[in-house]
Amino acid sequence: MKLLRYGAPGEERPGLAAPDGTLRSLAGHVGDIDKAMFDDPARLSSLRALDPATLPVVDGTVRLAEPLARIGKIVGIGLNYHDHARECGAAIPSEPILFLKATTSLCGPNDAIRLPEGSQKTDWEVELGVVIGRTARDVTAEAALDHVFGYCVAHDVSERAHQLEHGGQWTKGKSHDTFCPVGPYLVTADEVPDPQALHMYCEVDGLMRQSSSTAQMIFGVAEVVSYVSRFMTLAPGDLIITGTPAGVGLGLKPPTYLTRGARVRLGIAGLGDQHQSVV
Repeated sequence: MKLLRYGAPGEERPGLAAPDGTLRSLAGHVGDIDKAMFDDPARLSSLRALDPATLPVVDGTVRLAEPLARIGKIVGIGLNYHDHARECGAAIPSEPILFLKATTSLCGPNDAIRLPEGSQKTDWEVELGVVIGRTARDVTAEAALDHVFGYCVAHDVSERAHQLEHGGQWTKGKSHDTFCPVGPYLVTADEVPDPQALHMYCEVDGLMRQSSSTAQMIFGVAEVVSYVSRFMTLAPGDLIITGTPAGVGLGLKPPTYLTRGARVRLGIAGLGDQHQSVV
């Protein structure tokens, strides 16, 4: 299933993308796409049994929201692609690098990115998002994917000066409002047979900046989920963003960053595309 949420901010409703490309309403079948839905196996089974063609069609011009409501936490993985580590001149990490990103940074996949006041170094980062479906605590890598509900496109927008030049940890540069567009879909894990074989890309103002594959991950999804679960309990509805490949603005020579008026397009094979303007 390709689950989604649509509507104005604060008025989002659950839906799905049908095989014919139309958006369909799930009103009356589920209250929202959230932890409560994950905790109800019967509800999930009933959703899977639905014929999308029987559901009401949603106007295709409607705003798409982040496809998961009330995310508990966002856990980021830094420097997790071989090609990205090389472009940054960084050593390959011996263990995953973890950081937290504020949930207030979440927004819809096509919402505008708002530059912070005085920002000079806001950067783009296309990432594979992993949504937890079952509580994970000290799980093995072999069992980790059994705890994944699905996958989505995430844009880990990063203000590099705030991230790297203001002391402390990376969270400062990662957590501004609109710095985590997610979606358009939450694609259930059964439709992603190999999360390590997905092409991903990011264009800025029509220039291809990132074009790579999740095969470039240093620590794959199963290893990441297992590792994070050693340090914190992962609850249903938590989101892990798993790192970005080469081609970020920080790695260009000279470094190049987002400016007001820029347009960004990014996506991952099978998971959909995002389109954002910078304001």
